[in-house]
Amino acid sequence: MPDDYRIMGFDYSKDSPACIYGGTCNTPGANYIDVPTAVYQKKRGHKSWYQGLRYSANNFCQSDPKAKQSYDKVASSLKAGVTENSCSGNICPASNDVNGDISLIDGKGEDHWGINTNGTCYPLFNIYTGAYLCDPDNTFYKCAQPRNESTMPKSNAMSQFNYQMDAISANWPVHLGAYADFVTYQLEWVTGKNGYVRWDLEGSPLFEVPSESIWNIPQNKNKTNPQKTMLEEPMYLIFNVALSSSWGATPPNAGKECRGDGSDPEANKICDAFPLYLKIDYIRLYQDLADDLDADNYMQLGCDPKSHPTKKWIDAHIDEYQDDDNHHKEVAGKAFCKTNHDCTIGGDMGKTLLKTGKCVKSRCQCSYPSSWGGPRCTTAISGSSSSTVTTNVTTNSYGPPFGMSIGIAGIMVFMSFISVMYASAKEKKAAVLLQKQLKTAADQRSHEAAKMEAETQSHGGPGNDARHRPRDNYSQNFV
Repeated sequence: MPDDYRIMGFDYSKDSPACIYGGTCNTPGANYIDVPTAVYQKKRGHKSWYQGLRYSANNFCQSDPKAKQSYDKVASSLKAGVTENSCSGNICPASNDVNGDISLIDGKGEDHWGINTNGTCYPLFNIYTGAYLCDPDNTFYKCAQPRNESTMPKSNAMSQFNYQMDAISANWPVHLGAYADFVTYQLEWVTGKNGYVRWDLEGSPLFEVPSESIWNIPQNKNKTNPQKTMLEEPMYLIFNVALSSSWGATPPNAGKECRGDGSDPEANKICDAFPLYLKIDYIRLYQDLADDLDADNYMQLGCDPKSHPTKKWIDAHIDEYQDDDNHHKEVAGKAFCKTNHDCTIGGDMGKTLLKTGKCVKSRCQCSYPSSWGGPRCTTAISGSSSSTVTTNVTTNSYGPPFGMSIGIAGIMVFMSFISVMYASAKEKKAAVLLQKQLKTAADQRSHEAAKMEAETQSHGGPGNDARHRPRDNYSQNFV
């Protein structure tokens, strides 16, 4: 979104950059979007950021009576407009998102989105709303590190770009049980105009982004906020366990011995816990196969579905997936693996289990590199080579090679021509034979007629027919 729809900046003369993370900025409007209400309304005349995002409690945390909220009190405050420069439990939703949904969760029960009825842990609106992204040669002032034209030559590493990224997320507190036992996290993604993306903990919602929040966005009178659509292209899951210093996740005595001189009990306790591990028991994907889904609900599994052909898109926009240092490269195997099942497409081919690869020294090795490629030997490829890979990995187009297809088509046309010519010659030969048979039959009938006439003359007598009377008195025939 453009700046006119994002959180207002803070005054460096009044505040430090870290104030935004605790809601302690003195600059009006710098703590939370649309807070205070009148400040934003007077300056912009319209709402800001995404509307109707949904937050709900992590009720596995211990309840704190001081954190409990009243729906009526919060709803009344929002209706009148927040007058304070920051949020508190009496005037804002527990998420600190004054534009969030506060209706009943799933339209039933007594719990409302955004209201901490039980006083437990609650997800917070993430003040980080996205970075401004640029190519390395860009000189635009909003880039994180604009190139200095006077001191730094262009690298031409990639095509030029600069744009504002929007990040929609929530920070939710992890309860103690997550450190002692397994917990079940769930992500439900429904595409379409009525869809949503919902994060659950043990079946209870934590955060939800409705599709309407994406496509029904605030606008000024000139409609300068670009229209958006809900995400629907194929994606994959990333379990990110990295710790970023950008969010204050810095270990004790960073860059030095973790415990320092060992005199700090808190530092010692933290360092005693290292290394930390995130144990994952299973990851399961489910697909809704109901026949009553909306027409724009693309509920499907796979990396290259028919409705959104990923491979076709990447091939047509390959520049967006490579640069001078990282070129697109065809591969056959080499993905990390534990068993042969990690390196094969699986399935049955007749009575034989189809094995397209195997796991060799924890790396996938394709059994038929001219037919099956990709990191896990699961991509059907053609036979026309277009890569420098020594295993003769070929272009990852589906079906037979293009040259083979042309050859087969040519053979089929030639065979069709021969078939037509053969049929024509056979038909012509049959016609000649029929004509010959007809002529033979006619000659035979003529011969039989002549023979019959001769027999009639020899047995009929001289007076029976004036035409056959003897001509011995020929001279007497004239008067």
